[in-house]
This record gives sequence, C-alpha cells and structure tokens, in this order.
Amino acid sequence: MDIDLRGLNPAPVTPFNRDGTVDFKAIQKLGSWLKSVDGVKSLTVLGHAGEGTFLSEKEQMKVIEAFVESVNDEIPIIAGITREGTDVAAAECRNAVEAGAKAGLLYPSHGWLRFGYQKGAPQDKYRACYEDSGLPLILFQYPDATKCTYDLETQLEISAQPGVFAMKNGVRNMKRWDTEIPVIRAERPDLQILSCHDEYLLHTMFDVDGLLVGYGNVAPELLVKLIEAGKAKDYPAARAIHDQLLPVTKNVYHRGSHMEGTVALKHALVARGILEHATVRSPLLPLAEGADVEIADALRSAGII
Repeated sequence: MDIDLRGLNPAPVTPFNRDGTVDFKAIQKLGSWLKSVDGVKSLTVLGHAGEGTFLSEKEQMKVIEAFVESVNDEIPIIAGITREGTDVAAAECRNAVEAGAKAGLLYPSHGWLRFGYQKGAPQDKYRACYEDSGLPLILFQYPDATKCTYDLETQLEISAQPGVFAMKNGVRNMKRWDTEIPVIRAERPDLQILSCHDEYLLHTMFDVDGLLVGYGNVAPELLVKLIEAGKAKDYPAARAIHDQLLPVTKNVYHRGSHMEGTVALKHALVARGILEHATVRSPLLPLAEGADVEIADALRSAGII
C-alpha cells in the first residue's frame, strides 16, 4: 500500500502487429519511453485505451508481463480488472498478481451501465477481489451519465475498505465533482485522488493528486507540467498548457465517440515516432481518411512534434 501515484499515470495503448496479434516489441518501446518521462509514476494497462477487453486471458497476462519488463519493474504496472462477475474478477486479480501487476483498477460490472447496481454490491466486489488476491485496488468512478456511477455514500464506503488506496474519478459532472471531492478529501485524507477527465482536465487539475489518463500516452511532458501548475494553484500556467494542448484534445477526444480516442491515440503515437502504425482490434474501426494528418498537425501546433 506504499504505491505513490501522485503525478502522471498514463494508460498506454496496446500495440498490435498488422495481422492483429499483440506487438510485444512495440510494448517495450512504448513502456520504456513513458517511464523515461520525469513525473510518470505508473502505467495502467488493459483499460479502455489499452483495448483490454478485446484480449484473451492469456494475452492479458502477457501484456502485463511485457509492460513490467519494459519499465524494468521500476514503476508500478497497474492492471485494468474488467470481468463482470465478482468471482471471475477476483481470478483476474490473481492473474494480474502472477503477471507482475502491483495494483488493479477495478471496473464496475458492465451490466450496471444499463441497469444500475444493488446497494452494497460494489463494496462487496472490491472486498472479495482484494481478499482473494491481495492486489491493491483503485476505485473507478464512472461518468454520471451511466447507471454504474457510484453515489457519494458508495464512494466513501468503498474507499474505507482494506486494499483500496486511490480513486480514478471520471464523473464528468462538474456539480458532483465540486461537491463530492471536498467531502471525500475530508473523510478519506489518505486516498489518492486521480482525475481521468481527458477532455476536461483544466477544471479538475486543482483538486487532485495526479492524473490517470489515456492522454498520457501522447503528451506526457505537458501533462506533468499541468499537474505541477494545478498543485501550485497556478491558474494562468495551467490555462496556458490547456490552451496549448487544445488542438490535440479536440483531435483525440472531441470525436463522435470517446472510444475513437483510442484509435486517435495510436495515430498520435505514430506521429511521435513511438508506433509504426495505428492498428486496432474490432469492434474499434479505423478513423476516417485524413485523420492521421489532422492529428499530426494538432501535435505540431501544440509544439509536441
């Protein structure tokens, strides 16, 4: 429980070969490059940006192992834990421990997205997963637009449980953010609070310990500076970085679907010379023709390339 995420925590993509298999050589390059950026505290793999649910169980373990190797096991690799049922999620936690992960980002059960959750069910899932695996866990707060977003009581109860040491908050409702975060801070002062509002970073930068974002794939240097400005309560500096990044934000995250951001991240990594191509797995599809040029131009306008 001594894991320190107070800084930038990128959620890297999973590179694929052109034939659709996992590109482990590219993982080595991506992971080692991200680790080399001063201020990067960990990498969270197998999340939405990492197309984790598109991989087989065997592939998931090998991806964790590859990222652990890519950083020489010198910063924590955090595994996205995405299985629906509690027992299978606990088994996924055990697999993550075996593969070398130091913590897990526990997703809500996907059925809750549509139908909501029974009172107490999220708490039970976190408890069972930690007790069964010993894997430290990050509370994952989903957007307010979904039915699996946790109310304040549920957030406080999960964060009080053994094994839960941080929160990745993506509520995307600034009224809730402004009223709930101060309460969580007061009630759970040791909980590390991380924003995952890739497209709304400026508003949330002044209340958090760090970021856990897919955006960290492509602009880690500037996001580290943004975190520093937020912690210093330096709004002009934070605003300047936000405005500098805005063309990239628009070209990656202001698309028709947030999932298209994963494809856009890969194009941005191609433009940065980290990946050779932007191959994704179905049900993700390639972006429209010319998107790669637009994304590269946005990185160029932001001074990233």
